[in-house]
Amino acid sequence: MNKNRATPAPLELVRDLFTLVIALLIGPIQQAIAENIPAADLRAANPKDLNTQRIFPEINSKSEWETRAKEIREQILVSCGLWPMPQKTPLQEKIFGKVVRNDYSVEKVYFQTYPGFYLGGNLYRPVGNGNDPFPAILNPHGHWNNGRMADTQDGSIAARCISFARQGMIAFSYDMVGYNDTIQINHRFANNPSNQLWNISLMGLQTWNSIRALDFLESLPDVDKGRLACTGESGGGTQTFMLGAIDSRLKVQAPIVMVSHSMQGGCLCENAPGLRVDYSNMEIAAAPAPRPQILVAATGDWTKDTLSVEGPAIGHIYQLFDSNDKLRYVRFDFGHNYNQTSREAVYQWFGKWLLNHPDPSSLKEAPYEKEPDQDLRVWPDGNLPNDALKEEQLGAYLVDLYQAYLEALQPADDVSLRMYKRIMLPAWRHTLQVEFPENGLLVQAGPEKNLVSCVASEILLGRVGKGDRIPAILFNPNRNTFKTIVVLAHPDGKSGFLEKSGAPKGLAKKILDRGHSVLVVDTFLTGDLANPEIATSRKPFTNYFSTYNRTDLQQRVQDLITACAFAQTHSKSRRVILCGTGRSGLWSLLAAPAANAVVADCDKLDLSTDGALLTPDLFVPGIRKIGAFEGVAMLAAPNPILIHNAGSKFPSGTLRDTYEAVNALKSFHSEPNRLEDDAISKWISNL
Repeated sequence: MNKNRATPAPLELVRDLFTLVIALLIGPIQQAIAENIPAADLRAANPKDLNTQRIFPEINSKSEWETRAKEIREQILVSCGLWPMPQKTPLQEKIFGKVVRNDYSVEKVYFQTYPGFYLGGNLYRPVGNGNDPFPAILNPHGHWNNGRMADTQDGSIAARCISFARQGMIAFSYDMVGYNDTIQINHRFANNPSNQLWNISLMGLQTWNSIRALDFLESLPDVDKGRLACTGESGGGTQTFMLGAIDSRLKVQAPIVMVSHSMQGGCLCENAPGLRVDYSNMEIAAAPAPRPQILVAATGDWTKDTLSVEGPAIGHIYQLFDSNDKLRYVRFDFGHNYNQTSREAVYQWFGKWLLNHPDPSSLKEAPYEKEPDQDLRVWPDGNLPNDALKEEQLGAYLVDLYQAYLEALQPADDVSLRMYKRIMLPAWRHTLQVEFPENGLLVQAGPEKNLVSCVASEILLGRVGKGDRIPAILFNPNRNTFKTIVVLAHPDGKSGFLEKSGAPKGLAKKILDRGHSVLVVDTFLTGDLANPEIATSRKPFTNYFSTYNRTDLQQRVQDLITACAFAQTHSKSRRVILCGTGRSGLWSLLAAPAANAVVADCDKLDLSTDGALLTPDLFVPGIRKIGAFEGVAMLAAPNPILIHNAGSKFPSGTLRDTYEAVNALKSFHSEPNRLEDDAISKWISNL
């Protein structure tokens, strides 16, 4: 969350009694009157895409950036399916086919990043140039037709690896998935929505490959583990700064022609779901600060503004660490490239920070001769080991791996419940793309209306800097008990609980009659915010939509969290109960950590297959990986929870077992059929 905003001013009391009442309800929370809630929900504007221009957030302190960088790292890991980090299985590496030249050697390498998934590459080492241990450099490649074998004027992976070895560094070049020797999976791996439910993606696989490639380098006896680096161009540049953001073992990095405020990456391997909803490549590249980094840009591609936009923005972060000397950004007058001029800029930077070279500017590229492709290929005949997994097998392996981890993490007592929450609460926040508004809550009070048995108060809710607009009505009973406030959600918004006259009806009236306050809300694109044209234009399964935008369900869950935050502002001793009917009961389960108790109509959802989760109104990337609705509800344990209308295919057994394990079974209730309003209001009153 961007906390860089104007300090909220005290709530300005206006003259009418209603606003005074609202002010008393709000209590310790301050309204940010410097920012108004917009006249329309700005979140429903045109979706962002990979070419939407980004602005680097205003950051004023090192601690502020460290907090944001931590959030960036967590988001990358969650988006790539690496939260929690998978167990690192043995690499089973094989190094063979050594060829020795005058001042370097080159070998073939393969190892298993997952059991049965093979990554191929080439290892270049110094010969007669200094004593080990040597610095070591990962070299991911871009989307060259010939992959790591590319050797053209615009880019040569062999040229830079040979040069690094000649300069006294070990270099490892490795394949993108689907290129050269890493061909058991093609470069559109996991390109289906069901895989997205588990955060299984091509980008996640390649990021994991980079982590394991770093493991491989660390395992070599002639590598200095304290001097590890990475450089790649284009898609390899993306791999470089992603790895640098999440793995502190990387001491120096050089992402080439990829760090941009405009184009963010045009391939599946650069667009994990959820990754850039709130962040851009600029911020991701800044996350490793103050570790040394060089950005190389080109006038002929999307990095053309590096000298005026991206470089200074990232440079400001380095300034906060008093580390101006650890960032360099340069631009050369070429098209999209990693040519000799660009490579020599990197040689000099690595020479300074990895070799402590007395004259880094002297490091130039000498003439070289790349080995023939067939001599660099690990499997020149294309015949991989017999145990190499096919795409469906790898996907099934990852699903089994994640399911086993969820089962192992299931709480068995209070201690393991705390561990579950420590691991899964960040996963929930980043998967649902939600936040607790804290001091960023905006509240605007409208006219008051006296009804027969209650007072109705029209309210608008929002958050600082988010552009959201949540119409709501707060009903307070005439007797001021103020012990419980129930946030009610309906698929049709607040109108689902209102008579035409505006008086409460149905469940809202039943709850009010029992002396509780009720807050009814219009969540994203419901009620007053409904807009069928906008709703149908949002395509969550196309054009990397979920990489850059929240889905409808994510927005609605956030709105319920925001409503709960408002309900909690006026009295810490007052209970907030979140209750959803129909489809909105499922939204309420996903917002459960924000309330003191939850009542959820499960709409007889069938979770035995992925079909229901692949409808636009229930789609959230990664939802299976956090245990879906049941896994999120466990984060609210041992708070009271009532599940009804569950049917026979909505799992709740694990949730029940968790409540039993922490001696809170009396707070858990599940019904296969829909409960009547009387039964729900009675359950709420008995809390």
